[in-house]
Amino acid sequence: MTTMTEASVREFKMPDVGEGLTEAEILKWYVQPGDTVTDGQVVCEVETAKAAVELPIPYDGVVRELRFPEGTTVDVGTSIIAVDVSGGAAPAETPAEAAPEAPAAEEKPAARTPVLVGYGVSTSATKRRPRKGAEIPAQETVQVAVAAVQAELNGHAAAPAAVEQRPLAKPPVRKLAKDLGVDLATVTPSGPDGVITREDVHAAAVPAPAPTAAQVQVTAPPAAPATYDTSRETRVPVKGVRKATAAAMVGSAFTAPHVTEFVTVDVTRTMKLVEELKQDKDMAGLRVNPLLLIAKALLVAIKRNPDVNASWDEAAQEIVLKHYVNLGIAAATPRGLIVPNIKDAHAKTLPQLAQSLGELVATAREGKTSPGAMQGGTVTITNVGVFGIDTGTPILNPGESAILAVGAIKLQPWVHKGKVKPRQVTTLALSFDHRLVDGELGSKVLADVAAVLEQPKRLITWG
Repeated sequence: MTTMTEASVREFKMPDVGEGLTEAEILKWYVQPGDTVTDGQVVCEVETAKAAVELPIPYDGVVRELRFPEGTTVDVGTSIIAVDVSGGAAPAETPAEAAPEAPAAEEKPAARTPVLVGYGVSTSATKRRPRKGAEIPAQETVQVAVAAVQAELNGHAAAPAAVEQRPLAKPPVRKLAKDLGVDLATVTPSGPDGVITREDVHAAAVPAPAPTAAQVQVTAPPAAPATYDTSRETRVPVKGVRKATAAAMVGSAFTAPHVTEFVTVDVTRTMKLVEELKQDKDMAGLRVNPLLLIAKALLVAIKRNPDVNASWDEAAQEIVLKHYVNLGIAAATPRGLIVPNIKDAHAKTLPQLAQSLGELVATAREGKTSPGAMQGGTVTITNVGVFGIDTGTPILNPGESAILAVGAIKLQPWVHKGKVKPRQVTTLALSFDHRLVDGELGSKVLADVAAVLEQPKRLITWG
């Protein structure tokens, strides 16, 4: 039997798959202990605050242990899988009777017997190396020493009282427990090595403890009759893409002063052009729809008004003018709203733009959008018209200067050449950062988009 030595085991740590991310949730494992893996093989899928990402292993070997089960949120830099790279084929779990006895305190601890994830703790390991978070604080140590000295002075030679071990939990979990009023000492841990997880805290917080009389008198509002039934409610933890979206939208709404302008426009000629392009041989195999021409119209408007394509650098107190357009397209996915962007959209021809737009939408629907595809956006389009909505007041994507909302295209009575006729009409809404874009510039951009959609031949004369 090949023995797994410490030198032969490689720990694959959770990487930072996106700029500034601190954690990711393990959605699915594609390997199990005992499986052979090769360099570049995808071993798991994780969800970050931005997207779902598949992680490849960077070396060859045999999987010895999965450090965390599916559904666990893991900090970046934490080992998630152990791989034996020695080429041996040791079993995934060593029998308990073969494990060595616990070493003495002065000896070097032996390697921990591997245990298959989900089957509990190894019965052969009764001791583990002290964790950083489990060390006794210096203040408590001093208190114990003082208590011992006082006992001797009083004639009691009793040994110092044992200090209660601090529950193991990460800082975010401790903050959650504090916010929910949960005492971590009363929580039963379910994480590896007795670590308390977010789920443990939420479980301990239901039902919430009743307030004391003093709390009711001082802080509680007047009691109101209960009008809800918790048996008919479902609580969904806010995490991943939805959590990041919520934080970004709150930050954007309370940081950038939003201004929104609206215009209703006759897009009958644009709709006719869409039908003609579907028959064009140069557009064969490409997805042609109104959003394609709306995107092109916005790019033309930005070309005519380049100052709208900018960002605000708060730290340097500078306006950063962008000489490129990374066009964001808001996409609704099962994991929440994401905004991937088409890099250098300003330099693409109409067929190239159609191809990029089709790939972007398909990738988003599959949940495979990479974090890099959602970084570096400059201006965004959100199409609320697909839901039958006339228009809305869009919130800026953080770091961008403008966002265009497109409403539903409907057949409406419209004055055309002096007569009321049925025409294809839509409403556009442009929100912009008033620190960067004043009313005149924002109005010019929106008016140019509307003008192109009303007379799409301007794509040639203006583009």
